[in-house]
Amino acid sequence: MKKLAVIGAGSMAEALISGIVENKLLSGKQIWVTNRSNEERLQQLNEQYGVSTSYNWEEILNDTDLIVLAMKPKDVASAVEQCKHFLTKEMLIVSVLAGVSIESIEILAEKSLAIVRAMPNTSATIGKSATALAANENVSSSQTKLVKTLFETVGLTTFVKEEQLDAVTGLSGSGPAYIYYLVEAMEKSAVEIGLERELAKQLIVQTLLGAADMLSKTTKKPEQLRREVTSPGGTTEAGIKVLETHGVQKAFINCIQEATAQSKRMGESLTAELTISKG
Repeated sequence: MKKLAVIGAGSMAEALISGIVENKLLSGKQIWVTNRSNEERLQQLNEQYGVSTSYNWEEILNDTDLIVLAMKPKDVASAVEQCKHFLTKEMLIVSVLAGVSIESIEILAEKSLAIVRAMPNTSATIGKSATALAANENVSSSQTKLVKTLFETVGLTTFVKEEQLDAVTGLSGSGPAYIYYLVEAMEKSAVEIGLERELAKQLIVQTLLGAADMLSKTTKKPEQLRREVTSPGGTTEAGIKVLETHGVQKAFINCIQEATAQSKRMGESLTAELTISKG
């Protein structure tokens, strides 16, 4: 890969740039970044990672191997409209936009392109993302390897069917927020039972790290691991009974199902809107 263009300069774009530069996949000078109008943000990325920046589409996209669409989903139409004349079938287009289908991107570009949809999560900022990828039939085997290598700089990657990406969005895309929500509750309860907040945070974080490591290294199912911690008549059993009384497990299931449904609704709405506007 000689040149990478990133359209959008938010936290996900920065996470990818950081991973690529730190892993020496590309030098900063080989990465071109643009956004809608925030020149100060582009300057920050230039100073920190040595990336090239521009608002000239021909300069950004000339001789580019891979383009990452990392703007806000609501801005995808205007961005693709501005750059579509520079897009070619030899380029690989990678979208990290939640709810924006491959079909929608092709409708906007008004041409058939090699497109990969990616659903990373915010843990990409520390190289711990769980990223699902879905490619269309125009993506070559070499491009598949390239995009996998790119996202491996920010964590684990796996390929899925595009129709599974809504479920991935609801599960792992939004997943960090569910964990943080849980930690919020654990911190509040810790203060109420007499622990200092900073001490509670240390204990909670180490508990989560230990549990995650246990899940990754054992063949035991989570139900079995839970039972091994839950002694009859003990403290864990008392706590679990309260969670069951309040239907916490069912609430988490409903939470993920609704997030998945919302991702699907967003995609269908955008596709319908584009179909009407282009029709």
